[in-house]
Amino acid sequence: MASEQPVLRIEGLTHTFGGLKAVSDFSTELHRNEIVGLIGPNGAGKTTVFNLLCGLYRPKEGDLLFEGTQLRGRRPHEITSLGIGRTFQNIRLWNELSVLDNLRIGHSSRLGYGIVDAFFHTRRMRATEAEVTEQAMELLRSFGLERHAEVRPRNLPYGLQRRVEICRALVMRPRLLLLDEPAAGMNPGEINELMELISWVRDTYGVTVWIIEHQMRIIMGICERLQVLNFGETIAEGTPEQIQGDPVVIKAYLGEPVA
Repeated sequence: MASEQPVLRIEGLTHTFGGLKAVSDFSTELHRNEIVGLIGPNGAGKTTVFNLLCGLYRPKEGDLLFEGTQLRGRRPHEITSLGIGRTFQNIRLWNELSVLDNLRIGHSSRLGYGIVDAFFHTRRMRATEAEVTEQAMELLRSFGLERHAEVRPRNLPYGLQRRVEICRALVMRPRLLLLDEPAAGMNPGEINELMELISWVRDTYGVTVWIIEHQMRIIMGICERLQVLNFGETIAEGTPEQIQGDPVVIKAYLGEPVA
């Protein structure tokens, strides 16, 4: 693995909001087919790192290299098209559309036909839309969601909504999948299913997974490596077992021990 080009290399990433340094000199490498956790207390800067990577924020300093390509200065849709998919802390699905249409929209950046084709419903437009629909249905079948294709997401249980969101993130066949607190709001049964799903996604689609999560059962259960942030700075890196007993990490989460 060490001789391979990393899927993602971040070097010296720094970002401020006003006078507050949200991320400070952050560096990391992710390799193909890994599941890596990014953890830390609330406000540690984890989601900010994801937002910088996806082009939602512009970093003050640092490099963001995806398969050797510099991401700094690129717009979010350009970064997505390069092969990075993402979910968010709060589920972001179009609840007025069907589950199927939520996936179909994910293809919009590479449909290959123009406004004239759409206006006149040309053969090229019809053929493209049929192909997009079939690809979306194939994904839904893989996720066990085909019977919900015409349902609006808001009418599904929370765990299934998360499944739809991950499914949509895979529409563009990314090589890197970012999951931002995917277990938020889930019950224990849904968390078990999510753990199985994330491992299955990695194995089935050959995707590298970078996950932010507060549920330690997920972090310790499926992540191969962890990186811990606190006040925007990396305070520890290692295997789940190494991180679990790290006194610096324990202090960050729990504060100073009581004398």
